[in-house]
Amino acid sequence: MTEPPASLAAFGPATLSVVVVAVYLVLGEPVVGYVLHRRFEARLRTDPAARRSFYRRLLVLEWGLALLAVVLWLSSPGVDAAAVGLAWPTGWPGPVTGTATVLVLVLSLVSVRALRGGALVRAGAPRRPAAPPGQGRHAEPEGAATLAVLPRTRLERRLFAVVGVTAGVCEEWLYRGFFLAVVAAVGAGLPVPVLVLLGAVAFGLAHAYQGVPGIVLTGVLGGVFAALYLDTGSLLLPVLLHAAVDLRFLLVPASALPEVLPAPRPAGGATG
Repeated sequence: MTEPPASLAAFGPATLSVVVVAVYLVLGEPVVGYVLHRRFEARLRTDPAARRSFYRRLLVLEWGLALLAVVLWLSSPGVDAAAVGLAWPTGWPGPVTGTATVLVLVLSLVSVRALRGGALVRAGAPRRPAAPPGQGRHAEPEGAATLAVLPRTRLERRLFAVVGVTAGVCEEWLYRGFFLAVVAAVGAGLPVPVLVLLGAVAFGLAHAYQGVPGIVLTGVLGGVFAALYLDTGSLLLPVLLHAAVDLRFLLVPASALPEVLPAPRPAGGATG
C-alpha cells in the first residue's frame, strides 16, 4: 500500500499551489469540461474537423495540467516519488480490489461485443430536438456527449488512440497520484475507504458533461482505479487499466456508432 504525505507541510513552498490545483480538479474541471464538450457538440454540426480539433485540445489541456502537477511535486521537498505513486508496485490488489478490477475488464469486453453488434444503432441514438431560440450552442442533450466524442474516421481513430493513452497516464497521475496525496495530507490519518470514496467522487464530477449516469459510472471506475493504486502503491496498474477501458472503443467499427447529432444542412437551407 502506498504511503501518502503525512501533512501539507511536506509540500513546503508549493503547499498553496498544490491545494489550488486539487480544488480545481474537483470544482473547476467539471465546469471547464462541460463547457468544452458543449461547444464541441455545437461545432460538430457544421465542421467535419471538429473531433480532430477537440482531441488536440484535450491533449494540450491534459498534458498541460499534468505537467503543472509534476512541477509542483518537484517543488515539494518532503514528498518523494513513492508518495505520489511514481514507483513499481509493492504489493498485489486485495480480494475486493482484485475482484472489482476483473469485473471492470469483463464488463468492458462485454460492452465492446454489444457495441460491435450494433446495439446503439438498434436502440437509436438520442436525437437533438430543434433548439428553442436563445439556447444556441449549449442546447445539446447530455446523453449525446459520450457518443459524439467517439471516432469515426481513420485519422480520428489515430488521434483517439493518443487521447486514450493520455487519459490513462495524465488522469491517473492527476486524480490518483497527485490528488490523493494532497487529500491525504489535508486529512491526515484518513482511512483507505475514505480516500477511495473521495477519489471516486472527484473523478465522477470531472465527467459532469456526461450527465448523471456518466458521473456515476466514471465515479465507480475512479473508485476502482483509486483502490488499485492504494493497494499496489503504484500508478502502473491503474494507468494500464484506465487506458484499456478508454481504448476499447477502437475495437468498435464506425458503422456501429450512430450519428447522435443532426448533419449540417446544405447552404441555402435546402433539405434535399
